[in-house]
Amino acid sequence: MLACNDVPCGKENGGKTKQAMEASSIKDDCDTVCALAPVAYAPVRHHIFVCNGKSCARVGSNEVKEAFRRELIARNLLFSKPAKGGHLKGNIVLTDCSSVGFCAVGAAVLVYPDGVWYAQVRALDVPEIVEEHIVNGRIVERLALLKVPSTGK
Repeated sequence: MLACNDVPCGKENGGKTKQAMEASSIKDDCDTVCALAPVAYAPVRHHIFVCNGKSCARVGSNEVKEAFRRELIARNLLFSKPAKGGHLKGNIVLTDCSSVGFCAVGAAVLVYPDGVWYAQVRALDVPEIVEEHIVNGRIVERLALLKVPSTGK
């Protein structure tokens, strides 16, 4: 496993082509991993998953994800490529996924590392989740379905 915490992502790949980088032993080369997947060394504080399964999509999960994207960009928190509106110094990763396990009460949102599962989230709820939970560390109780504790392992 790599331990390259002081590797500054975004630096050049030394002129290597993608094929040359792929041919090297990626798992042992911090520079290569950083060039291919800068998120590997991002200062990530939270990872937000928004369900885009059929049930969640029917109740606006696409709008929820877009609201998270807009809110996180406005606060300079979104980690993503600048071409996607974020920046490589952001500390929040936003991902859509096919299910977080309880689509019947969607739109469903899961926030890690806290393990908080939010239910019936609407786009209008997103600024409150970002302000209260992501920025201030307080769970939005009215939307929280459950919390899965971390074992720290």
